[in-house]
Amino acid sequence: MSEQTIQASTPFIPTGEATAMLPLPGGRRPVTVIGTEAIRATFDDGCLRQTINSAMAPGVSRVVLNPDAHVGYGAPIGCVMSSPSHIYPGPVGVDIKCSMSLLALDLPEEAVADRATRRALISAICERTPTGAGRGQRNVTKSRLVTVDIGERVVTEGASRGVCEALGIPPEWAERCEDSAHAGHDGSADALRSRLDLLRPAGRISDRFAGKIRQLGSYGGGNHFGECEVVSVGDNERARAVAAAFGLRDRGVAFLSHCGSRGLGHDLASGQFRAMQQHFETWGIPLPGNDRHMVHAPLGTPEADAYLDDMALGANFATVNHLLINALVLEAFQEVLPGVTGRLVYFISHNIARREIVDGRMEWVHRKGATRAFPAGHPGLRGTVFEDVGHPILLPGNPQAGSAVMVAEAGASASCYSVNHGAGRRLGRKAAARELDQRAIDQSFVDRDILTNCRRYPIDEAPDAYKDFEEVLRSVKVAGLASEVARLHARFVIKDGDKADD
Repeated sequence: MSEQTIQASTPFIPTGEATAMLPLPGGRRPVTVIGTEAIRATFDDGCLRQTINSAMAPGVSRVVLNPDAHVGYGAPIGCVMSSPSHIYPGPVGVDIKCSMSLLALDLPEEAVADRATRRALISAICERTPTGAGRGQRNVTKSRLVTVDIGERVVTEGASRGVCEALGIPPEWAERCEDSAHAGHDGSADALRSRLDLLRPAGRISDRFAGKIRQLGSYGGGNHFGECEVVSVGDNERARAVAAAFGLRDRGVAFLSHCGSRGLGHDLASGQFRAMQQHFETWGIPLPGNDRHMVHAPLGTPEADAYLDDMALGANFATVNHLLINALVLEAFQEVLPGVTGRLVYFISHNIARREIVDGRMEWVHRKGATRAFPAGHPGLRGTVFEDVGHPILLPGNPQAGSAVMVAEAGASASCYSVNHGAGRRLGRKAAARELDQRAIDQSFVDRDILTNCRRYPIDEAPDAYKDFEEVLRSVKVAGLASEVARLHARFVIKDGDKADD
């Protein structure tokens, strides 16, 4: 079998109840597949074809397919790809550093039982954090003013103390970020300042920068959301101990957010795709699987340096965007429920490339719709508040099935210390619109007493458009990657029906 003739229908070789291999030709390391037999049946030909293309691409050492995997740009959403020698924009994604964050509030569940209170909270949040593609501070009445000068500091410094103080974000929240700041290709912020100066005359983000910066503190559209949750901590001793270390209280209130780098990240990623595609065309470089979204650059080249700088600019924006959203959400709760306090539990990405040790050597681990999963004692957590317990893993399911807070186990080494970033789509957006019933979707939220800010819940984001969350979680647990600490049950949802921007 040659590299050219391998087909997406190549069968899995089970290695356990929730693990398998996808064999590759030429002595290549097989793809590690996480998922029960039922989950593996959800991987269609397009997803497997992209998986094989990714695994056979130049410089790639390992690929992991997670249980939420489905077709994306170039590489599947829900995969991990590692390389010691190359950087790939596609396996990071268009929405650079799309992430999850969780805010724990000092409130019992009874505080959000009343529907009128929840409606007031929805209104107060929406007055501060707009939803929808292209919407920003000008669309709401109680947002933070973000000037161009502050915006430049945001994208080059990340969540520095100065940036946090300027935007009214508690500076200590930066300690509870997977990465509170990203540096340029040479490890410096100066490289990012130089890159930003270069991008402006080139017209890439020049006239649009001020507008993109004004999207700080906004959710965007598609699958992005904010959810008020009631926390249900697991009933075993370990779950209770880990939850306490995370700052989660059983039957307490929390707020879960999903968003990324908004229009700025999209512009930076799109520009990188165009630049690399032109470079490939000019020099006649073959594309993996003939896929234009699998352009890449060897580390140390000008093309790789430019991508790493742009990724860092977008990642810093995403970090501060999340922290600002949480600060605004806390402010909204304080307006409706005076005296409430809040603490960031964690902020973690699922669209980023990071330098990590893989199989004993330093590599760039690309996580696209995949979440880092470092267990207790992992060297990457040394010196952090999570060194002895492992960091929180935030996995959104859907508002009706709930979401999960997990913690990694030692077995996560089998997946490059990664897990899925959620349930993963079962139906594409067009298929969901064809197959699902709008009236039934809206009624299902009424029946479960889950309020939303939507007149009609976005049909392509309905719970039935996603995979079975319980089976996805079972895959992670049975595979030995992570264990569940707590379940989050939605009481209201902030959502928008615009086209997804990731």
